[in-house]
Amino acid sequence: MSTNLAEQLREGTTKSHSMAENVSFVKSFLGGVVDKKSYRQLVANLYFIYEAIEYQIEKNKDNLFVNAIYFPELYRKQSLINDLDYYYGSNWENQIKPSSATQIYVDRIHQIGSLSPELLIAHSYTRYIGDLSGGQILKKIAQNAMQLADNEGTAFYDFKSIDNEKVFKDLYRQSLNNIPLNKQQIQQIIAEANIAFNLNMKIFQELNSNLIKIMVMLLISSINNFRKKFS
Repeated sequence: MSTNLAEQLREGTTKSHSMAENVSFVKSFLGGVVDKKSYRQLVANLYFIYEAIEYQIEKNKDNLFVNAIYFPELYRKQSLINDLDYYYGSNWENQIKPSSATQIYVDRIHQIGSLSPELLIAHSYTRYIGDLSGGQILKKIAQNAMQLADNEGTAFYDFKSIDNEKVFKDLYRQSLNNIPLNKQQIQQIIAEANIAFNLNMKIFQELNSNLIKIMVMLLISSINNFRKKFS
């Protein structure tokens, strides 16, 4: 019997989804304004998030609920490593660390992976399906904004193991709907999905703060250079 979890998740996170899209960093990105320094920090943050999600999914893949969303073809860790190598160089591991908001997100994933692994469904849905759905659009925006050559610095958006996005998303939704969950568990998963959106928002807000700081520093530098010319 279908629980219609996919539709319930979509409807139950509509407000959170809209709020996340209205964070200044996201609006700027969608508008084609992408600061390369902020973007590479985003790539680093995503690496730590997906490393945690994929570790916990692998660890819990024999769990009845987690097994239903066990699709290694969605995994992003290796593609993010490729992007980190592009943005930071071969010694990227020594240059990156999770931001404060990212660490909170990572800690949350490990916590539920140990105590309530069924809630990993919420994080899988929120991150992977979002990435798969809007990936090619975001890839084009990033390429144009940062003047990237094809397949340079945008491996994150390429799902090479998925031949047909629509067919896969239908399969994923069907798998979600067939998970034998009770009403309480469904409500907990929807609540966790909203937490996931909020955690993502915190990361975007953090990046926006960094972007503002960079813009202020550039402005101050320009003013100082202007003063030197006419002093």
